[in-house]
Amino acid sequence: METIKHRTVKVNGVNLHVAESGEGPLVLLIHGFPELWYTWRHQILGLAALGFRAVAPDLRGYGDSDAPAAADAYTALHVVGDLVGLLDAEGEEKAFVVAHDWGALMAWYLCLLRPDRVKAMVSLSVPWMPRNPGMKPLDGYRAAYGDDYYMCRFQEPGEIEAQFAEMGTRRVLEGVLTYRIPGPLFLVKGKGFGHPVDDPVVLPSWLTQKDVDYYVDKFEKKGFTGGINYYRNMNRNWELMAPWDGAQVKVPVKFIVGELDLVYHMPGVKDFIHKGGFKKMVPLLEEVVVMEGVAHFLNQERPQDTTQHIYDFLSKF
Repeated sequence: METIKHRTVKVNGVNLHVAESGEGPLVLLIHGFPELWYTWRHQILGLAALGFRAVAPDLRGYGDSDAPAAADAYTALHVVGDLVGLLDAEGEEKAFVVAHDWGALMAWYLCLLRPDRVKAMVSLSVPWMPRNPGMKPLDGYRAAYGDDYYMCRFQEPGEIEAQFAEMGTRRVLEGVLTYRIPGPLFLVKGKGFGHPVDDPVVLPSWLTQKDVDYYVDKFEKKGFTGGINYYRNMNRNWELMAPWDGAQVKVPVKFIVGELDLVYHMPGVKDFIHKGGFKKMVPLLEEVVVMEGVAHFLNQERPQDTTQHIYDFLSKF
């Protein structure tokens, strides 16, 4: 039986903790918020058993990786630099990339900026959306949803951290990981995730107490600031990506999303995915899969199905 090994790799000026298993073509697994390498625990072993070498880092700011203090050290260019450095450290010229949530956005930037390093990509939850040259992303979210929208609430340094501290790390993680409302997430002060913070959370069958304990242990030690700093660079990323305005992503791609995913239900996203816009921006998009009855954390909620979808695509290359 394959086991997961752990080590630390120094890349791009930071130490990244990496979990890995298997031998064969490298698959780089990139997590989102508020996640860790652990979000890929099922896929690491599943892909290793299928003949791949699965490598899942804790991104900068997370888990056992370094967390630079400066908020502006979490731009897309910093993270893409980490990922390229990790591929260099692994001795891989090109690798498969599988990514979820914020990890998917970082993977899209990797594919845009360094397509020479990516054999093919499987994106979970987040499609590649064209840059709007006339509006910064946070201005658009505030106009659409107001100041209580979670991405807007994340902007003021220390503010959401204080609310999360009041709620407690366990309550925050349980609230996010079990969120299944196919619509915008609001974080109103004193109301947590739309319901009283002292309401008990019933864990779904796919998320055990042991799983939650692992997340809680790591986020209590590291805090949420590193992960939240990715959100605090949204407008900065928009500025940095101006030279690539309108550029296509030209690597082979498979996209998988849960039917109940909050991203899938953002205004205009379904039409963009299914009516030609996505394919126009990603001309080598080969397949779109909508997993019925599944919410945002599909790689944990339906791990075997997700691993099979990944394998079916990557085995073509």
